[in-house]
Amino acid sequence: EKVVQDREKSNYFSGIIKEENRRMNKQVETILQAALIDRQQLQLKLQPLHINEVIRRVMDNFKLQIDGIQAQVILQLAEGYDLAEADEVHFTNLISNLVDNAIKYSRDKLVLRIQTIRSGKNMTVRIEDNGIGMSKETQRRIFEKFYRAHTGNLHNVKGFGLGLSYVKSVV
Repeated sequence: EKVVQDREKSNYFSGIIKEENRRMNKQVETILQAALIDRQQLQLKLQPLHINEVIRRVMDNFKLQIDGIQAQVILQLAEGYDLAEADEVHFTNLISNLVDNAIKYSRDKLVLRIQTIRSGKNMTVRIEDNGIGMSKETQRRIFEKFYRAHTGNLHNVKGFGLGLSYVKSVV
């Protein structure tokens, strides 16, 4: 009753529910995609895609989480031609996985920088953060399916160890 009567609290908890639903949906989607990759049935539907637009849309979806941890996001998106042949669903999931990892494995004061760099016919997407870092062993194994890095005192990190394996497969 207290929440129903308080519009601000209602909006706050609705936002949390929305984010958790999004996170759960993403995990289910990742598991399904991993199964397709295992069977080598991942079909990419390549089409002209505005890379900067996808990145902005992904960042809008993470706004609540980013605001919640007071992260600093620096978008440095190359002006002009940002069209690439890509699968919209998989490219969006790829960017989402990387941003989600940056948030999950961050310390206080996350700084997340996303750049697109155009060089002739090529475009590079660079995602950088000031997270907890990785040991040499983790760097060697990070793209293995089901591999989970040891996070020390970070007990709030959820997942199945599929995200970066999926990212590598899509790339």
